[in-house]
Amino acid sequence: MSDTPERKKLTLNTRPGERATRPSEDSSGADRRVRSGARAHRVARAALETGKQGSAEAPAGERGDAAPSRPRPGDRATPPGRRAPAERSDRPRSREDRPLSSSRRRPDEGGGDAAYRSRRDEAGNAQTGGPRPGRPRERRPAADAAPRQHVIARPGENFAVFAPCPLGLEHALTDELHALGFDDAHPGRAGVHFTADWTGMMRANLHSRLATRILVRVAHGPVQNEDELLELARATPWEHWFGAEQTLRVDTSAVRSPMKSLQFCNLRVKDGICDRLREREGERPSIDTVRPDARVHAFLDETSATLYLDTSGESLFKRGWRLDKGEAPLRENLAAGLLALSGWPGNVPLIDPFCGSGTILIEAALKALGVPPGISRPFAFERLRGHQARHWRDLKDDARARILPELPIQMAGADIDPHAIEAARDNAHRAGLTDEAVYFEVADARDTCPLDDQAGWLITNPPYGERLDLEEDRQLWTEWASTLKREFGGWQLHVITSDFDLPKKLRLDPFRRTPIYNGALDCRLFGFQLVQGQYR
Repeated sequence: MSDTPERKKLTLNTRPGERATRPSEDSSGADRRVRSGARAHRVARAALETGKQGSAEAPAGERGDAAPSRPRPGDRATPPGRRAPAERSDRPRSREDRPLSSSRRRPDEGGGDAAYRSRRDEAGNAQTGGPRPGRPRERRPAADAAPRQHVIARPGENFAVFAPCPLGLEHALTDELHALGFDDAHPGRAGVHFTADWTGMMRANLHSRLATRILVRVAHGPVQNEDELLELARATPWEHWFGAEQTLRVDTSAVRSPMKSLQFCNLRVKDGICDRLREREGERPSIDTVRPDARVHAFLDETSATLYLDTSGESLFKRGWRLDKGEAPLRENLAAGLLALSGWPGNVPLIDPFCGSGTILIEAALKALGVPPGISRPFAFERLRGHQARHWRDLKDDARARILPELPIQMAGADIDPHAIEAARDNAHRAGLTDEAVYFEVADARDTCPLDDQAGWLITNPPYGERLDLEEDRQLWTEWASTLKREFGGWQLHVITSDFDLPKKLRLDPFRRTPIYNGALDCRLFGFQLVQGQYR
């Protein structure tokens, strides 16, 4: 390389009475070939062991205090054993330089090509080989990091999964997951545990009507203080799922945990994640608490911590169709839970006399048609590393092929508020339902009646508490009870309310009382069998 500037020369130490020999003066090496491979390596090793090379040369070369002269193209190389074995250069090596690299390897290593590949890997090129033996791994910038084999893309691998849900829906969600093929699903506190591969996780997100999120467990261990929580987060292989190219959010919750500050615990988990990614990839993710690409949930109890990767993103009850809300709206997964707890079979008429923005009826119609609740919304797993977009598209196409073309039953909703009925119609249209599929009408619940002679279900979330004054409350229930007795004989009535005295006000005897929470409200889902002309 004739353009290389002149470098400093390093004079080799010589024994007393011995003169240093220049390459040009070595007549014996003028016509000698440059040797490489195992033999050159053995010669170099023998030279080191017999002390023919000065012991001070290698440290000087490694420190970079001075650099020995290097052969130019066309120069003859000095035979192995006459150069310092620790000689290094930042410029590309030529073929004549390869014996130097072979003299640095252990006897059991291969020839010069392997050493060249190792040097190329350390420079950040496309090869994915590990560091050279005897040297620690060098940290590389994230931009030069080699592609990783993401565990989430491996077919057949199972994960421990937790699906949280509203309190009171644990057994209903367990039944739903069993129907989806997750046979080991079992209820826990405010959710259901099951195992699934990555495809199963996507199916659960797509089809579950009752779950709030689908959380994949990525770490679990004993934790007594914040530092141990930091180490647990740092030891977790987050690089399999996300890196600096994604934004991050961390949430922490606890039950009877000895930790004094959940905010500080949240910070320690975030620090552990960022430290891990900076150590492995040279860069950490940015924090975004509004629309993050990756969400991590930490759950603490008395003795341990569990770290979950949130594969859902926005809560699953956000289906994408409800923009208009009524005065006291039910979340979509709670409305679907009422349908499941009531035992509505899906093939009989359904009426909601206090329909509000239509959540119960729209959820019932989508369930009867077989429309997956997540068919029109994005998910967090779509933004993680290794996402199989084509496989996900195939899953959704298969689900769409199973949707029925029309409802086989009649559904109707009534509300005394015209604005609520307008919101219900708009929500139904966004959900893909026509006016013929679900009929909404401005009407008083006390004036409703069945659409035909077929008996069905009444499922509703009537006004209660502060929404009614005392006199209005007493009059409403008395008159509505008379309507039920007169018009809806043979029907079933299911009412969610926080007013535990409602059965007495209706003068009806419930055959079922199911505890359930509507947000923070402790409620009951009362089930009544209506008999015409009688109070039961």
